[in-house]
Amino acid sequence: MRKPAAVLVVALLPLLMPGLAIAGPAGDASKESNTHSNLGDRHQYSQGSPQDHTEAAMLYRQASEKGDPSAQYLLGVIYAKGIGVAQDYAEAEMWYRRAAEQGNVYAQFHLAMIYIDGRWVPPDYIEGVKWYRRAAEQGLAHAQYNLGLRYYLGQGVPQDYVLAHMWFNLATSRFPASGAEMLDISLKSRNLLASKMTPDQIAEAQRLAREWKPKKER
Repeated sequence: MRKPAAVLVVALLPLLMPGLAIAGPAGDASKESNTHSNLGDRHQYSQGSPQDHTEAAMLYRQASEKGDPSAQYLLGVIYAKGIGVAQDYAEAEMWYRRAAEQGNVYAQFHLAMIYIDGRWVPPDYIEGVKWYRRAAEQGLAHAQYNLGLRYYLGQGVPQDYVLAHMWFNLATSRFPASGAEMLDISLKSRNLLASKMTPDQIAEAQRLAREWKPKKER
């Protein structure tokens, strides 16, 4: 008997949404914030649902080809992990990009990581910063932290402690209680950076953070 489409899609979600993975020890301002897909989103699924990954992947592709950015992002995850399809990094990057261009914040974040880390493509800090910025401007805390890190290190942008502090500060204010480990990393990174700044620089960074407003693309 053919399984209902909804059951197949929900069955695949546990593999696509494994939760947060934090790279590096807390307090090290050189460590990247990393996540696979949910970034705090909670997806419920039924224990024991049929794990027909191939058919579920096909359903995501059908939605992706109709232009659904959420499906495009998840299809990128499917190809990146090789779940129900042959692993294909070029396909993953293509679907991440299509979703990112439509404003999907998670796709923007993943596309940034691909270029910053040199995953599957030559490292390109300028391209990576572009996508971190778009996700950060929409209010994604992980992207805000990683954009701050780029300003702290001077990668893809001129080194700027004021802007680094601003983004660390915004990230610290937006990580949920469930993201306590990442919140601790962000807080310690901000405080470490502050120890290298003048009082005037800190005051300017705090002013910029207070005046910042998210810019949703969708």
